[in-house]
Amino acid sequence: MRKILWTLLLLLVAVGTQAQKNVYGFKVVDEDGKQVKMKAFKGKVLLIVNTATKCGFTPQYKELEALYEQYRDQGFEILDFPCNQFGQQAPGSIEEIHAFCTATFNIQFPQFDKIEVNGPGESPLYTYLKSQQGFAGFDLGNPIGARLHESFSKRDPDYAKNPDIKWNFTKFLIDRKGKVVKRFEPTATSEQIEAEMKKLL
Repeated sequence: MRKILWTLLLLLVAVGTQAQKNVYGFKVVDEDGKQVKMKAFKGKVLLIVNTATKCGFTPQYKELEALYEQYRDQGFEILDFPCNQFGQQAPGSIEEIHAFCTATFNIQFPQFDKIEVNGPGESPLYTYLKSQQGFAGFDLGNPIGARLHESFSKRDPDYAKNPDIKWNFTKFLIDRKGKVVKRFEPTATSEQIEAEMKKLL
């Protein structure tokens, strides 16, 4: 009985999330533990990213900061959500993660509390993001992308049909009206992201 009730609850959450028309109906928690309404970013172009500090893609923080410094005066914002679900590559507290990111990459964009992006404990914001933009495919010309594809394919030949977040540094591009317009897998280049951003700025 409990399992049935739990399943019904998850379905109700999913239906409620699907009913959202944009990202502005969600709340998130910042690095200080305070709730932030996503509508605080209304009218801005957003890049929402799940990050990790001990990943092969961690140097992307430098590229993200460069984009932020170049375009933030035009209404561009990066929202950083550390996540420890992929290889436990985001260990430590949010305070430790933030200290590392500021000391190593001098990040200036907002960083939020650690979240889960897949599974029963996933952030409702991410449930919505995934419902709007499914898996976009790894760049198989990238050695890491090829390895990830091989690894996922061995476990599930149909893995690409599942919209779940596959790895750290997956990014969602949001337009000024809060609509999810593009998903970038970790193997996407900063040049690819910048080209799509500029269309919205």
